[in-house]
Amino acid sequence: MLKTQLKTLTGNLIGHKDGFGFLRPDDGSDDIFVPNREMLKAMHGDKVCIKVLLGDKKKRPEAHITEVIKHAQLTLVGRVVYERGVYIVVPEDNRIKHDIVIPSADLGNAKPEQIVTVEITDPPTRDTPPIGNIIEVIGGVDEPGIEIEIAVRKFGIPSQFSFDVLEKAKKISLKVSSRDLKNRVDLRDVDFITIDGEDAKDFDDAVYAEKIQRKGWRLLVAIADVSGYVKSGDEVDREAFRRTTSVYFPRKVVPMLPESLSNGICSLKPNVERLCLVCDMVISKIGKVSAYQFYEAVICSSARLTYKQAWQIITNPENQEKIVSDEVLSNLLCLYKMLDKLSDSRSSRGAINFETTETEIQVNDLGRIEKILPKIRNPAHRIIEECMISANTCAADFLSKKKANCLFRIHEPPLPEKLVSLKEFLKTQGLRLTGGDEPESKDFSELLNSAKGRADFEILQTIILRSMQQAKYSPHNDGHFALALGKYSHFTSPIRRYPDLLVHRSIKAALLSEKYVPFYFEDKMDSSKVKIEEWIGIGEHCSVGERRAEEASRDVTAWLKCQFMKKRVGEQFNGTVTGVVPFGLFITLENLYVEGLIHVSELGLEYFQHNEITHELRGERTGKRHKLYDKIQVKVLRVDIDGRRIEFSLAPKLFSKHRNKKSGAEFDVQEVISISDGFFKKKHKGSKKASPKKKQIKKYPSFNS
Repeated sequence: MLKTQLKTLTGNLIGHKDGFGFLRPDDGSDDIFVPNREMLKAMHGDKVCIKVLLGDKKKRPEAHITEVIKHAQLTLVGRVVYERGVYIVVPEDNRIKHDIVIPSADLGNAKPEQIVTVEITDPPTRDTPPIGNIIEVIGGVDEPGIEIEIAVRKFGIPSQFSFDVLEKAKKISLKVSSRDLKNRVDLRDVDFITIDGEDAKDFDDAVYAEKIQRKGWRLLVAIADVSGYVKSGDEVDREAFRRTTSVYFPRKVVPMLPESLSNGICSLKPNVERLCLVCDMVISKIGKVSAYQFYEAVICSSARLTYKQAWQIITNPENQEKIVSDEVLSNLLCLYKMLDKLSDSRSSRGAINFETTETEIQVNDLGRIEKILPKIRNPAHRIIEECMISANTCAADFLSKKKANCLFRIHEPPLPEKLVSLKEFLKTQGLRLTGGDEPESKDFSELLNSAKGRADFEILQTIILRSMQQAKYSPHNDGHFALALGKYSHFTSPIRRYPDLLVHRSIKAALLSEKYVPFYFEDKMDSSKVKIEEWIGIGEHCSVGERRAEEASRDVTAWLKCQFMKKRVGEQFNGTVTGVVPFGLFITLENLYVEGLIHVSELGLEYFQHNEITHELRGERTGKRHKLYDKIQVKVLRVDIDGRRIEFSLAPKLFSKHRNKKSGAEFDVQEVISISDGFFKKKHKGSKKASPKKKQIKKYPSFNS
């Protein structure tokens, strides 16, 4: 087939697990398809120059790689394999389809089936594979924690602090001194509490609330003053910027800050003095922030509670006298009463409230999965969420009014093409999204409310979520679509998120009528004239770091689930169809919360048509449909840990003989079990208890001062 050259472009290669790829052009134009044969010339992430070719019959443009400008991957992690007298390293990243040839002299101490780090010495060409040498033996595939060691190298996550960073952290005092209290508001007599998960060690936030006569509530959100210890541009700050965020794995956290800070002096532990930046708010009787102020303070938290403990105390306060003080109990009950109004305010502005099931993995001492359980949420989670949203909103509003340069947390509306697909699908389910071509948050909220109680509600939420854009960081205040807020930032987690630390510094500078300039711009001739557009690079860096952390966490979870299911090959399970694609069905196993694929070839001896709108596969001969929400029994066919894939087949007992009415021929058809009622369970509200006498705050600043 003749092909016509269109133009020349440069950009980055994005590999696909099936061997082909795409070029992401530098000019921001649409991605260009790169066929398998061309991907032999380069690797995922490489910067290349291409010629765009268009076939006479095939309309889709294709890329012909003419030059590799820069190789992205100088080192990578993989598994040693010995084949036909040759040692190779198979990359862990399935977007890289090249096996790395290792000369015997460069093998070092590595042995087959070990996980290693390899340095590429000779990049690939169209005719030759890449060649490398092993620079690190990470361990065996069955060693405890190997999946985390793989992930941090695979995704380039910094996991070790340098000597200089640790030395700088060591010089920071682990106690609050009298000098630290200068110009700070003393709130040590206020009964703040922290409410976090059971495994939490870094406590970013503490909260306190009390009733204001005829006005509503006074809500204080105290956030760890990390910026008081980590100075802009020092060794610790530069490393935090490089990491961007803490990364959470089962049993292990790769922190953004050294542990002496994250779990030590910055963590708002009970009964110890800690420096904070406080967002002090008045919450009206209808649940809206009517006034706020920011100031530096010192606190001494009165209690550290888990979500479970907090909810138990709220629902049964008369039996908690020995667990918490009367003051802490008063604070907690006041927070709970305030929650109803904050929730009402959230609903009235049309915020989207997703109720999807999240899971948590319980592992044994060897780091292997023992159980996968749904996360149990209670109103204590919502208390903290609403308090943090209120504080984050105030931070964004304050910085906007001060015209301060900073990063906002933005969430843009769904893209038009996503909306079209979503609306077409909803139509097939008897549902409708109002709002025309530009629906607002409230339209999505109304849609979800109308779907509550349906057996397929969980999956409906997932599909709606997939229509949304990813939230990101930007210096431009474009609002938060899902929360239905015109202004929003991240202020409440500076221990584990770098954007929050930047927001703290911007607030402090604004309080002094100054502008904060990050070390990022320190080489500029006049840093005071840094424009907001120049913050775009910082926002992109933080957004990329966030996505990298999420991908690494998902990769470890997928590895553990594959390891968990490897011993269950051949076993049968009940599952639900949670995804439909041209090549098969994604099945989530009931009670195990593990997802795998039934390839279309396992569905029977016929051709299946994929309907993208209705999310179903339909057999051409039988008309048999496989669609979302179907209950189905499957057998674990195979598990590929390297590819992070679990494959199913239909359980043998699900096949029955079906006779074609026209031809009389018999063939196998799957019997699909109808989805049962009662999938959605109503939440039961805890009983309200009378609030004991509340302690009055005496030392926080007046709004009239």
